[in-house]
Parts: sequence; C-alpha cells; structure tokens
Amino acid sequence: MQDWIAGIDAVSDCELVPATDDASFRRYFRLQKGGKSFIAMDAPPAEEDCLPFVKVAGYLEAMQLNVPSVVAADLDSGFLLLSDLGSEQYLNRLESHPGFADSLYLDATAALLQMQRHGTAYQASLPPYDEPLLRLELSLFRDWLCGTRMELPFAKADESAWQACCDMLVANALQQPKVFVHRDYHSRNLMVTKRSNPGILDFQDAVEGPFTYDLVSLLKDCYVRWPADQVKQWALNYYAQLGDETRDLISEQRFLRHFELMGVQRHLKAAGIFCRLYHRDGKAEYLADVPRTLEYILELRPHYEELGFLMRLIAELILPDWDAGT
Repeated sequence: MQDWIAGIDAVSDCELVPATDDASFRRYFRLQKGGKSFIAMDAPPAEEDCLPFVKVAGYLEAMQLNVPSVVAADLDSGFLLLSDLGSEQYLNRLESHPGFADSLYLDATAALLQMQRHGTAYQASLPPYDEPLLRLELSLFRDWLCGTRMELPFAKADESAWQACCDMLVANALQQPKVFVHRDYHSRNLMVTKRSNPGILDFQDAVEGPFTYDLVSLLKDCYVRWPADQVKQWALNYYAQLGDETRDLISEQRFLRHFELMGVQRHLKAAGIFCRLYHRDGKAEYLADVPRTLEYILELRPHYEELGFLMRLIAELILPDWDAGT
C-alpha cells in the first residue's frame, strides 16, 4: 500500500496513520497533505471485494448523499483512496452529548428517506435480500451464539420451535416494500459532518430489501440504546414522511409490527456475528454488546406470543449465564 500511495500525487510522501477499527478484514489509514485529508482502505482481496464499495459509492453520490468519494483505486490489490469524512462517529457524539440525539436522528432519518426515494433507480442493481440470505443470517445466532458460544443443545422440539420463529421473521421481511437497503446503518457507520450531515460509511453490502431494515438498525442500535417510547416516536416520525401510497397500503399498526419484527431478525443476526467475531476472528470487544442487542428482543415479549420459545431461550438460558469475558 505504501508503494501504491507513493505513486499518487495527491498523497505521495504521506505517512499512513491508523484511522479506525473495523469488524471486517478491512483496515483504514488517514493521510494528510496540504491541508487535505484522505482515507486509504486496505481490503485483502482474498477476504474482501472492493468493487461493491465502488459501485454503491457511485449510486449514493448520485443520490446526493454524503459518502466518501473514490479518489483512486487498485481493485486487484484491494486498495482504495477515499475522501475523508472526519473522525467523529455518531456514537461518540451521542455518548458525549445525548441532548443532540433528536437533531442527529432527524438528519439520519432524512438521509435514509432520501436513499430510499432516490434509490429506486439503483436498487434493482443490488443483490436481493431474499429468503436464503435472511435464513443464513438467522442461522448465525443458532450456530455461533447458541452453539459455539453457549453450547446449548437443541432437542427436536426446540429445533422445530426455532424454525417456526425463523419462518415468522422471514415472512415479515419478505412482506415489506422493497427499497435500497444500506444494511449497516447505525451510529458507528454515520459520521458527524458540518455539511450534509451525516457522512455515511460501510455501505458495500447494500441490498434490495425490506423498508424497515435500515430504520431499525438506526433506532435500535446495537451500540447505544434509547427509551422504547423515544424509539417508537422517532419511528413514527419516519412513517409520517413516507409517501401517501405507502401509508395507504401499510397502516401505522402494521408498520410498527414490520419494524419490531425486523428488529428481532436484525438483532439475532448481530448477536450471532458478535460471537463469530470473537470465536473465528479473535475480536473480543463485541461480546459486551450482545446483552444490549438481545434485550431489544425481550422488550417485545408481552406482544408476540408466537416468539415465546425465542423469548424464553434468551431470558432464561442466555442472558442469565452470559459472560462477555473470553
């Protein structure tokens, strides 16, 4: 990468300074020259493909959203040089100044609506968030958290109950209107920027899928949690801004059901990924986020008897014995 950087006039002779950690195999470095700042991405080709990042960045730029511009690329080597959106994540600002939450979420919701409205021109070019992918993601919870991490045996009746829960969650996702889905739209991938807030990162896994997925990623964030009533109000503010056609088709009550059950799917997936990050990749820090992630699911316990097996599994077998240590 240093040899590659040396051949680019805009950043030649710059020192590579580590910029941020990532849950993937990608590494990021900041370079500064002449008052300008850039980010270099190192994505090992055997593990990561940079082409989706470049394509989706182009789509989002065309939608006039604030994303890194691709300054230079060597896709065969897995190198990208990007414009720099700064170093303050939404998460940092929310934790240090929680009073700014309304303003930050207003901006993030506006950007999400813009992505969904203008993304209609590009979503057919994205992979589908279809049944096989949804089921694969749900299996991460079953395999990595229940299996590898907790070593919970599933009897035949347990397996049947688990599959019934999966069937319900998959059906909920597939019944929703399809939009351009970022797929990881949360406080660690949104940057606080002076203009066109927020800056949007980590969009390379975008798909065409359920319209509540990114909203639940944003409002029921695995890294920061807000009171349930506040989350509901933010969600309804989003709903109020949908087009008349969508609101005529989907009532407020149905929207909230889509939103809540989409959150269950999202949080099961995330909890499984956090365990995989430790057991497969040696990244232990994400284990501490598992209880918060699963507690979102338990919030819904009084309202979804159909998920009784899942609720009991989390409340009685997982969280009481959870150990975020290694």
